[in-house]
Amino acid sequence: MSITYVDAIREAQEKLLKDDPRVFLYGQDIANFGGAFKATKGLAEAYPGRVLDSPISEDAMVGMAIGAAVDGMRPIIEMQFADFSSVAFNQIVNQAGTHYYRTGVPVPITVRLPSGGTPGSGPFHSQSMEAIYAHYPGIVVVTPATVSDAYHMLIQAVELDDPVVYCEHKFLYRWLKANSINGDGLPLGRARITRPGKHATIVAYSAMVHEAVRAADRLKVESGWDIEVVDLRTVKPLDMDTVLASVARTGRLLALGEAFPWGGVTAEVVSRVVTEGFHLLDAPPKRLNSRDTPVPYHPNLWAAHRPTPETICLAMRELLSF
Repeated sequence: MSITYVDAIREAQEKLLKDDPRVFLYGQDIANFGGAFKATKGLAEAYPGRVLDSPISEDAMVGMAIGAAVDGMRPIIEMQFADFSSVAFNQIVNQAGTHYYRTGVPVPITVRLPSGGTPGSGPFHSQSMEAIYAHYPGIVVVTPATVSDAYHMLIQAVELDDPVVYCEHKFLYRWLKANSINGDGLPLGRARITRPGKHATIVAYSAMVHEAVRAADRLKVESGWDIEVVDLRTVKPLDMDTVLASVARTGRLLALGEAFPWGGVTAEVVSRVVTEGFHLLDAPPKRLNSRDTPVPYHPNLWAAHRPTPETICLAMRELLSF
C-alpha cells in the first residue's frame, strides 16, 4: 500500500502527539475539519484537547505558540497557505527567531507552510517563502522533497530547540507516493545526491527536485549527458560540503528553484559556490527560477511561469555547451 506526501505529514504529527505530551497542533480549521488539506484529519478525535482550532489571525497563532514554547511546550502551527504567514512575520522573525539569542530560552516551535504553486491557485496561494525566513538568523528552514523526508524531517523539526519553518509543497501532497516512510537516516542540514552524474550538477529542493530528475533523464536519453541532482533538503542551514563535492565532480552548476528569481536560495547557492569553489567550475554557473511576476491563475500561464523539464533542459544545454 502506498503512502502519499500529505499522509506522511499526518502520520508524523500523529507519532509526535503519541510520543511527546508537550506537542500540540494549532491552526485554522484543523480540528473537526482536519485542515485545508486534511493533514490533521482524525487527530482531534484521537488526541482531544491537543489539536486546536485557532482564530483567523496568523499573528495571534504564532504569538500563542511562542508563549507556549517558552513555557515548555512544542507546538506545531499549521498555516493554511505559506503566503498567509506574512501576517505573522513579526512573530516568527523578530520574536521566535531572536528569543534564544536575547534570553537564553529556546523557542521550539514548528511552523508548517503549505508552499509552492498548483494549477489555478494564483498569486495569494502559491508563493515559496523559504528564502525570506532563511534570511533571518535563528530560524531553521526545511524543504522536504520526498515522502520519507516529509515524515522524518517533521519529526526532527519538532525535536529541535530552534524555531523551524517547515515548507511542505502542495503540489506533492497527493501526487507524490512511496511504498513506505522508511528513510536513509539523513539529519536536518544534510543534502542528498538524488541522482548521480558526471557532466553537470543541478542543485534543487522541494518539488523542483522531481522536475530536475525528469530533465536529467530526458537529457540522458536525448544526448547522453549524465546530470547529477542534489536535493538540498534544508535551505537553512545550507549543506555546502555536498554541493561543492558535486560541483568538483561535474565542473558545472545549475541552481534551480520555484521561488521568484531576485535573491533567494538559488542566488545564495551560486554565490557560495563561486566564493568557495570557483576553481572547481568549468563554466559560469547558472540559476533558473520562476518568472519575476506574481504567480498567475490560469494553468497554462502557471506552467509557463515556473521551471519545467523543458526549460531546465534548455538551461542545461546552454550550460553544457559552454
